[in-house]
Amino acid sequence: MESASPQKKNSPPPPPIHVAIIMDGNGRWAKGNGLPRTVGHQRGADAVKEAVKSAISMGIGYLTLFGFSSENWKRPANEIKYLMGLLRFYLKKEIDELNNEGVRLMVIGERDRLDKDIVSLIENAERLTAANKRLTLTIALSYGGRAEITAAVRNIAEDVLTGRLKVEDIDESEVAGHLFTADMPDPDLLIRTSGEERISNFLLWQVAYSELVFIDTLWPEFCGKDFENAVTEYQGRERRYGATGG
Repeated sequence: MESASPQKKNSPPPPPIHVAIIMDGNGRWAKGNGLPRTVGHQRGADAVKEAVKSAISMGIGYLTLFGFSSENWKRPANEIKYLMGLLRFYLKKEIDELNNEGVRLMVIGERDRLDKDIVSLIENAERLTAANKRLTLTIALSYGGRAEITAAVRNIAEDVLTGRLKVEDIDESEVAGHLFTADMPDPDLLIRTSGEERISNFLLWQVAYSELVFIDTLWPEFCGKDFENAVTEYQGRERRYGATGG
């Protein structure tokens, strides 16, 4: 049998298939630079574009970003209004570029809390990009992990009550199939910026065995090098899924 070539032996591990990011630090970046929080959010939106470019260049198949949580509705009304306006702008102005780059856009979360015109823009963007396969970009909007799991449990209970499902057939696969992310693999890597080390109700079910990387960079300053460093750290870890190491 031929031995593996030196190139194969020394080649780096493959990149993660699915990367999730908690984009944190827009407000602190703005405050630290003596600027309004709205400027921080604007710069944060620009950082999203850099993250998408980096994911494509590294061959990552799925990128999921925590854009606006269920708890964010408690923020001041003027800040929420600005964020929703920013969302409208990018759904109108950036979707063609994403489509041209082969990016499929998906949005997860409680859409009934969003304005109707935003929901319409989301649906149009999802339809336009549905056939793209280069990268699946998922934005979590009005999203909370506990609410997602609760909704899944409620739907499963309805299936049992109507006879479509037997109690003994409920397993992890059945629960996962009722989540917003049913059609994508769980994240291999979860990145959080700004130095905070918690997952803040994000993808609670899905990140059960994800590698977690916390970095000090504030989200508006997040760049391709930060992404590459996080992926390199991931590649250096041994994923055991509860088993013992080799």
